[in-house]
Parts: sequence; C-alpha cells; structure tokens
Amino acid sequence: MPFPIRVCVVCSEEFELKPDKPGFANRCPECSNPEEEVDLLTKRSVDAVAGKADSGANEARRQAMRNLLYRKDS
Repeated sequence: MPFPIRVCVVCSEEFELKPDKPGFANRCPECSNPEEEVDLLTKRSVDAVAGKADSGANEARRQAMRNLLYRKDS
C-alpha cells in the first residue's frame, strides 16, 4: 500500500506522507525542520513580552469600561 502523496504548503512540492514523519503533516520534511520550529517559538515569546507591555493599557481600558457601566447617575 503506497503512502499518500501530499503537497507542501510552504514550497508547493509533492512528498509522501510516511508514518512517524517529524513535523507537520502538510509540510515536506525539508520545510518542517526543528530549527524553524525554534524560530516560531522565539517569535511567540517576543509576542508575549509585547502583550505584557500592553497589559497597562488593557487595565486602563477595563477601568474606563467599569466606570462607564457601573457609575451611578447623579
């Protein structure tokens, strides 16, 4: 029974999807290197740092919404 033929979403080349293939099922073995996954993880951590920087702005937004929703009309 032959392995299914897939098309890589990164480089558009056909490859055989074999059992226990490392990486993603829609990427060829060359495009699903562990080095690229490390790059993706470092990008996510940078985004997390930027998200923490925005937490002060988010807190101000929450406070403003709370004041608008729950203020008593005088």
